[in-house]
Amino acid sequence: MLYAILCYDSEDVVESWTPDQDAAVIAKLEVVADKLAREGRLGPVARLMPTTTATTLRKGKEPIVLDGPFAETKEQLLGFFVVECASLAQAIDTAKELGRASSTTGSYEIRPLRALLRGALRS
Repeated sequence: MLYAILCYDSEDVVESWTPDQDAAVIAKLEVVADKLAREGRLGPVARLMPTTTATTLRKGKEPIVLDGPFAETKEQLLGFFVVECASLAQAIDTAKELGRASSTTGSYEIRPLRALLRGALRS
C-alpha cells in the first residue's frame, strides 16, 4: 500500500531558519529518505514553496483564481513523502523516523493513497 506522509509545520518558523539550519534539517531527513530508497519503498518527495507563492482555484460555475493558500491555519503543508508500507503500523513507524530526523514540532498526516495515474511505484 502506498501512503502519503504529509509534513505540516509553522511556515513562519521554517522560513526563519538560516541556510545552515535548513541544510542540517534536510540532511537528517535525507538519511531517512536514503534508507527508504535502499529498501525500495520511497516514492516521490517534494518540498513545497511558501504559501505566499500559492494560487488557489475556487471551483464553481465560474471558477475564481485567488492569490494565496486555500485556508488560514497555524500549520501549513510544507511537503510530502510517498512511501510503500506493508501496513498502517509501518507507515506510522516511518513517520516517526521522519519526525525524529526533523527538529520541528509540527505534525505528519499519514494517508493511504488511491492511485489515479500510474507512476514509478505500483499501487
